[in-house]
Amino acid sequence: MRAMTYSAFGGPEVLAETRQPRPKCGPGEILVRVRRAAVNPVDWKIMAGGLKDLMEAFFPVVPGWDVAGVVEQVGIDASEFSVGDEVIAYARKDYVHGGTFAEFVTVPVRALARRPASLTWDQAAGLPLAGLTAYQVLTRLGTGPGDTVLIHGAAGGVGSLGVQIARTRGARVIGTASPANHERIRELGGEPVAYGEGVVERVRALAPDGVDVAADFVGGVLDTTLAVLREGGRHASIADGSVIDSGGQWMWVRPSGADLAELGALADAGKLTVPVARTFPLEELADAFALSQSGHVHGKVVVAV
Repeated sequence: MRAMTYSAFGGPEVLAETRQPRPKCGPGEILVRVRRAAVNPVDWKIMAGGLKDLMEAFFPVVPGWDVAGVVEQVGIDASEFSVGDEVIAYARKDYVHGGTFAEFVTVPVRALARRPASLTWDQAAGLPLAGLTAYQVLTRLGTGPGDTVLIHGAAGGVGSLGVQIARTRGARVIGTASPANHERIRELGGEPVAYGEGVVERVRALAPDGVDVAADFVGGVLDTTLAVLREGGRHASIADGSVIDSGGQWMWVRPSGADLAELGALADAGKLTVPVARTFPLEELADAFALSQSGHVHGKVVVAV
């Protein structure tokens, strides 16, 4: 099969198009023919060696954890899906090797969900990791009706989905972002505030009694969170482990087909949109990574296989 791989840690220049064996479809697994795979910052951070002390990497590595595609083969005891089904998944494994920037990828059946009918292939590929991250943080924090939620990084890939998900749960949402992104946050149902100096005062002006929930999707904002969190409030971060010392939760997204199906239902109900910035062909994955690394992209970067 065609695949983009790297055989040493580094930047986008280590990526190359190669031919790899088609993955074997084991018990409890589904072999997916990839239609689209989305880029996430974790992909190029892993490629740079940023997680080498946390996860084993077996070279050559096919990067990528987000996928939208069609079931090609069903493994033993994986009868929940059939050949030809259109599916999506956050296809992270316990090690780094066989990812989604290839013609085929195997996915544990527990991580798969059906592709939402309302989403294009590009949008469907961009939903799993970012959507699950936002969904799992907000649900574990018990976000519900009457809560005022502060989302740090509300214009980002995870944050913009977090604004929408929190709104569907009946919460009021305040989101930090640069002024250029404030109108987008309003469109999603949030109340924007500019980050940077004076952010505490700006949040307090909107929520004088403090916020009930704070979700950090960017890192480096713990002081702000603690300054605006009401007594008894809940907070979590996906980027700052030190939140544990102040009673917060440090979280990393888990693959979950059930959670992904919930997100798909929200999308099909018209309550969740996935913005797509640009789509690249598979052989231009290095350019897709470089665009993601630039930080100047609004919406998901997707690769067509």
